[in-house]
Amino acid sequence: MFIDVAQDLPSTVFVGGGTAPAPLRAGDGGWPKRALDVVGAAALLLVFAPLLLALAALVLVSDGHAPFFTQQRAGLLGRPFALYKLRTMVPDAEARKAALADRNERTGPAFKLRDDPRVTPVGRFLRRTSLDELPQLLNVLQGHMSLVGPRPATTEEVAAYLPRHRTRLAVKPGLTGLWQVTARDDPDFERWVEIDLRYIRTRTLWLDLRLLALTPLALFRHPGR
Repeated sequence: MFIDVAQDLPSTVFVGGGTAPAPLRAGDGGWPKRALDVVGAAALLLVFAPLLLALAALVLVSDGHAPFFTQQRAGLLGRPFALYKLRTMVPDAEARKAALADRNERTGPAFKLRDDPRVTPVGRFLRRTSLDELPQLLNVLQGHMSLVGPRPATTEEVAAYLPRHRTRLAVKPGLTGLWQVTARDDPDFERWVEIDLRYIRTRTLWLDLRLLALTPLALFRHPGR
């Protein structure tokens, strides 16, 4: 279900609305957004560093394989970058993905499987709590991501995008965002794009702060899979 926590935003931002949409606010957001990203990511990394190291050790001990996972994702304007995560799947997960394609629970080019057999027991805990995303604070510090923005798609998914889907690449991807806070359980990819465009057309520093504040509650009410 879509929970409209941003209901005070202009209705014209919705794709397919009856009136002309606001222009896209493309780009990296300027120095105020970058300042929020650097200060916020550095502070969060400092606070969560002991937990991150403990979780990395847990992943390593659980199956003896590397605790961190990198994957090519599409950043601002589709530029590829290496996204960091705590590993939640078996080491050969990518090779086994094609065999699971017919079980995909999302529409469009995105892939999501609620009971993915590639996910490890420790990985299920990390996904439910979204703690596997903690290493992406490094991506934010590097400038590849923002604290708030559309979730970064894989380069494989972007290759299958229609032209209207590519508009979500007009800004840096984020750790959290309007879709993550309001509709992360919605399997409809077109709806996902619509919500991302809503954010891009109306984004402000104040909206970013609101979404950051709402993220813990959203994670509690709708844990990851």
